[in-house]
Amino acid sequence: MDWIDTEAYRVPTNGRFDLSSQDPDPKDNGLSKSQAEELSREGVKRLAELQNVLYADGRHGLLILLQATDAAGKDSTIKHVMSGVNPQGVKVYSFKQPSAEELSHNWLWRYSSRVPARGFIGIFNRSYYEEVLVVKVRDLIGQQRLPPKLLGDDLWKLRYEDINAFERHLINNGILVVKFFLNISKTEQRRRFLRRLNQPARNWKFSSSDLKERDSWDAYQKAFEKMLCKTSSVHAPWYCIPMNRKKFGRLVIMKIIIEALEAMNLSYPVLTTQQRATIDFARQHINN
Repeated sequence: MDWIDTEAYRVPTNGRFDLSSQDPDPKDNGLSKSQAEELSREGVKRLAELQNVLYADGRHGLLILLQATDAAGKDSTIKHVMSGVNPQGVKVYSFKQPSAEELSHNWLWRYSSRVPARGFIGIFNRSYYEEVLVVKVRDLIGQQRLPPKLLGDDLWKLRYEDINAFERHLINNGILVVKFFLNISKTEQRRRFLRRLNQPARNWKFSSSDLKERDSWDAYQKAFEKMLCKTSSVHAPWYCIPMNRKKFGRLVIMKIIIEALEAMNLSYPVLTTQQRATIDFARQHINN
């Protein structure tokens, strides 16, 4: 995957980003299906190696966030990219409509309690960014029962600031945050919705709410763009991944995760003299 330039997908951190100018059809150099599958196998193997060292090292954690419109490929991305890792070291959370208990706490509460521990990988299928997406577009802020004085013009500005501060806090505690926005066209979403409707094995994936969300496509695109502009930071940048062709998009995501883990300079713990002596004794005992 050396020819994939991951920096080309990094969202600038200067607060200027035009989502409408991003092509959801990837420039994949004519990548064939067999080539994509071979690269995927290599990437999965490398991810498994790095996850093993991450767990043994025990000083770092990795939080992966996936945000997108419906049918952009979040579930299948998790399935394919993480297919070779040890499931004991990875936890996936899909955040749906908040419960009454969750709404009674601060809005970051239900997310912060699920941040991965050091040595582990956590994946948020949708995340705290829903608070500046669906809550904003659907005007659901009233459900959070905030004091009236907090519902002013600065509400969303403060939410972006809270998110940036939260991610900076995680970074300062050894938890790296890697964020992916899966970008598809409205035409491609229509094609995928029709496949869900026309194939019985996929009917279960369709919800009537999907149509309601699709009717707000423009509003969501505007909210996504604002999110990317306000929260792509030096310590936790966003990556805008073209996903009209999922096979290529998954490769880009896989490479970005591999690069993030490699940049941690992970290593197996160095054994003490006493630990080495214990291992030597055990080896001799078993061989006798």
